[in-house]
Amino acid sequence: MTFDALDTWWWPFVYILIAGWLATDSWRFLGVYLGGRLSSDSEILVLVRAVATALVAGVISSLVIAPSGPLAETALLLRVGAAAAGFASYILFGRRILVGIFVGEAVLVAGMLMS
Repeated sequence: MTFDALDTWWWPFVYILIAGWLATDSWRFLGVYLGGRLSSDSEILVLVRAVATALVAGVISSLVIAPSGPLAETALLLRVGAAAAGFASYILFGRRILVGIFVGEAVLVAGMLMS
């Protein structure tokens, strides 16, 4: 499946949700499996965690600041507001990734439907 596989308004959001989850959590599961013998304070795991966080932050900022496709038609303020709402809900609800994703998506979709 590709980003443009379906010609419906909701497909890009579902694609981003699924691709975002698979891209981050699959590596986390592999890291837990392979890194079970390493100390969580070891320098290599600190480096891996820092690089992974930087990569995810870079992709998210790229999607917010300079998106392509249907997301490019939305206002920058809406994209930044959706990202901020998603992050705030992630923090407020006990660092639950899915809550942050769903709230950010909901704010984005609601803003697109209102405009």
